[in-house]
Amino acid sequence: MNKKIVSLFEDYYEQHHFSGTGLIKSREEVIFAGAYGWAHRGFKVPNQMDTMFDTASVTKLFTAVAILQLVDKGKLKLEDRIADLIDLSGTKISADITLAHLLTHTSGIADDADEELGESYEALFVDKPNYSIRNCIDFIPQFAYKEPKFKAGTNVSYNNCAYVLLGLAIEKVTDQAYRDYVVQNIFQPIGMRNTSFAAKDEGDVAVAEGYSAVHNENNEVVWKKNIYSFPPIGTADGGAFTTVGDLDLFVRALVDGKLLSSELTKEILKPQTEQEQKFDWGKIVNGYGFHFTYGQSGELIRMYKEGSNAGVAVMFAYYFETETTIITLANQSCNVWDLHWKAEQLAFAGN
Repeated sequence: MNKKIVSLFEDYYEQHHFSGTGLIKSREEVIFAGAYGWAHRGFKVPNQMDTMFDTASVTKLFTAVAILQLVDKGKLKLEDRIADLIDLSGTKISADITLAHLLTHTSGIADDADEELGESYEALFVDKPNYSIRNCIDFIPQFAYKEPKFKAGTNVSYNNCAYVLLGLAIEKVTDQAYRDYVVQNIFQPIGMRNTSFAAKDEGDVAVAEGYSAVHNENNEVVWKKNIYSFPPIGTADGGAFTTVGDLDLFVRALVDGKLLSSELTKEILKPQTEQEQKFDWGKIVNGYGFHFTYGQSGELIRMYKEGSNAGVAVMFAYYFETETTIITLANQSCNVWDLHWKAEQLAFAGN
């Protein structure tokens, strides 16, 4: 394996609280694979490569693929309006919002916690027990009656609850629970054997517990379990558990056309909105679930999805030119985005 990348991950484990797994893989070769830290801090159970980690918002990719599968089957169209598919009467969800708007974060609907405005997701559960939210429908009271941020299609703003609505659309047209559909139509067909919608109150699943860093009165880091920080089981906006190996399997099955028709495979692997988020170094453009990063000269750098919750940090990227994945899953607070960027530089040095 690449010794510099090994040293980088070891440094983040020793100096920057990294606990989790990492994988860098081309189509033919594993460039790096490593597991660090504890799946259970109290009993000192080590993380391993087949330990399943909470993916937070990376779950949205499974939701996006599920929607596009149903488009392939003729059960949905991307221009379908969500209000025509599920009952949203009395809510603030505009009648002109389509599935495409929801997929690309251009719907303008309010979120339960607006991360872009710095709102805390954990704060939602101070007065309402998190265990009361287990299915997509349970989220509706938390966002659907808030005023929208902008008219659909006129701007872009990352939105978790847009994917809750997509989950409800999946349930409506399939007459199945969201989790059942995804397991049967995505996880099982491509052999994602270490991926599931495990619940925090299940006692026999091999998942890493999540730990959030807090500081005591001496400004020392103290680790807190994240069991009260978000709902106890994943739904359409986040929370599936998986491994770095299964995420690599997933994206390669997607690129190879094993999950969608050739037409929709092409569509999910490219940007889908005119709205851009511009930065000094380049820009980010949204697609169906994925985000696409471009450099200052307009070159495509990566297709990626990230996830972040208390005690959960994920970065998952695919590089078309080299058919390489770089995947990091962490079960405690850590800047995996900085780790990812440095690993990316080392992986492609000299290319």
